[in-house]
Amino acid sequence: MYSSVVVCSSSNSIVEFLSLNQLDIEKNITMNTEPNFCDCLCSVLMSRRNKRKRKRMAEKLTDIELTGIILEETKPRTLGGDPSSVLLQEDDIETGRGTLRVAVQGDRSKAAIITYHDIGLNHVTNFQGFFSYGDMQPILRHFCVYHINAPGQHDGALPLMQRNMNTEPHDDPAMPLVKGADKRYHFPSMDELSEMILPVLQFYGIKHFIGFGMGAGANILTRFALNHPEKVDALALVNCTASVSGWTEWGWQKLNTWYLKSGSMTGFTEDYLLWHWFGQKTVDQNYDLVRMYRDTMKHINPHNLALFIESYTKRTALAVHRDLPKLGVKSTPGKNTGARALDCDVLLMAGDNSPHLDAMVDMNSRIDPSKTSWMKISDCGGMPLEEAPEKVCDAFRLFLQGLGYVPFMSQTKIMESRSAASRASLLGAGGGGRGSITGTTHQTPVVQEQEAEC
Repeated sequence: MYSSVVVCSSSNSIVEFLSLNQLDIEKNITMNTEPNFCDCLCSVLMSRRNKRKRKRMAEKLTDIELTGIILEETKPRTLGGDPSSVLLQEDDIETGRGTLRVAVQGDRSKAAIITYHDIGLNHVTNFQGFFSYGDMQPILRHFCVYHINAPGQHDGALPLMQRNMNTEPHDDPAMPLVKGADKRYHFPSMDELSEMILPVLQFYGIKHFIGFGMGAGANILTRFALNHPEKVDALALVNCTASVSGWTEWGWQKLNTWYLKSGSMTGFTEDYLLWHWFGQKTVDQNYDLVRMYRDTMKHINPHNLALFIESYTKRTALAVHRDLPKLGVKSTPGKNTGARALDCDVLLMAGDNSPHLDAMVDMNSRIDPSKTSWMKISDCGGMPLEEAPEKVCDAFRLFLQGLGYVPFMSQTKIMESRSAASRASLLGAGGGGRGSITGTTHQTPVVQEQEAEC
């Protein structure tokens, strides 16, 4: 390193520079050279000084930015907080085709809402998060929710199989006693699953109900509504498919059932189920939600899921028909086709990025438009109950008000309740937001019911 004074003969000026290395001197310093030597030398010195100044400022700014930062570990997303704190009553109901596990949420003296889940899900993974949402609590004060799980689809279920009646009874009530242990267990078809709802209604003494289903569950509830229209007041359907499975779906599901019957949940099946539930856009963008549902797959029995998927893949087309008579011609619903019209009001919902959007459009074309409300949710994938619960809650509330339920629950009160819950969560005063406790211990502010004016 050099610390020198250089004299330029052309201008007789003295330029002092510090800490120039030998290479800089050899390149830039030559005595008695062209007249611009001083200008070149000054520019070199200024650039080096500015570089050191920027470095010192960067170090100082870095120290300021790191001051006061507190690192906190992010908590993983959950469906309903502590499972032991969710107030649900579970019953095992024997039917002619097996045992159904039903979880009851709310006061049984209220009007009934019956839910049915999609393939790969159960009442916890499909509906517990949505019905624990803060905006749903004022609505649930007027209803009792009955969550139906398909045979062997609840958490911790043992494999479904045939048992000999002479053998010792098994602890798992989902295994029906059927004579002849040499035969394989026959999982109910979609029509048989819909008829298994009747024993549930008889067990709880339900005369009529509002159905809320997603995917395969929506298909099952629609079949029940077609066969027993007097027992269904309304249907709220998400990603409902009215047609038979296509060749592409059949091929994917055939591989899934083959892998699942081997007794393990493979990455291939996990990726397909995630696409089936959310669509590719949500899978690529919402990592937290996808990771949570990937973890929930570990609690589903692979063998039982294979049987449910196989039954859903073999479904028949829904015999539903839109009755639109021509001018001056009296038309009969489903004439010469065996199809019937849905007599109840229907709310159809799907995300604009849902992989089942085309199927929902087809379903909407089969139902009477005067009794159908079709809602396509923006910025949402295949599971609006988890991706946009506030929009689904508002649509469901308006749908119920159109049927005569909760007529005095205004949107203003809902927004006030939502704002109060947000402020409480920010202040750490309570956890009444997404995935909080349901039942009487819920901490979200509840909308008070207004009295009717005479």
